[in-house]
Amino acid sequence: MIASLEGKVAVSAFDHLVVVVNGVGFKVFTPRGTVTALEGESVYLHTEMIVREDAITLYGFSSVAERDVFNKLIMVSGVGPKVALSVLGSVSIDTLRNAVATGQPDLLGRIPGVGKKTAEKIVFELKDKLKGADGIIAASSAGNVDKDVMDALIAFGYSIAEAQAALQSIPPETPKDFDERMRRALQYFI
Repeated sequence: MIASLEGKVAVSAFDHLVVVVNGVGFKVFTPRGTVTALEGESVYLHTEMIVREDAITLYGFSSVAERDVFNKLIMVSGVGPKVALSVLGSVSIDTLRNAVATGQPDLLGRIPGVGKKTAEKIVFELKDKLKGADGIIAASSAGNVDKDVMDALIAFGYSIAEAQAALQSIPPETPKDFDERMRRALQYFI
């Protein structure tokens, strides 16, 4: 079992890296945007090796928490490693926890490769398994107003990750008013 890799990035592609460790190149599939190492840079990845009848595949993550969530996701019926990577590359772990805790499969249903039924399965099957470091599912930091702002940004054509980043850029003291929060979120893109 390969639990981690540390080496230089030889190839940085859309969905994988080739990490050279002592002259051996390991192809490691990673969530999009999670590992942003460029060719020639050193990288340390927490890995999960999956052995199937037809392939041995290595998946890499920037943190142990991300790897743990990946392992929980692939235990959901209908969710394979590619879909799990798509989820982790599209939403943060906290957003995933909040979607599961508040029963919002519609947020996950917008992720490429995740349909409505798969999103509902993820929410249902991970309800009691996806806990925070303190053992408690995080309470939703985004209220209904923030959900509406996120929905509006996605309707404008922004990706889930972009909408999340815009919401996180809103100062905490901003009033819970849709118009004001939407205006601040749109400033993120300027």
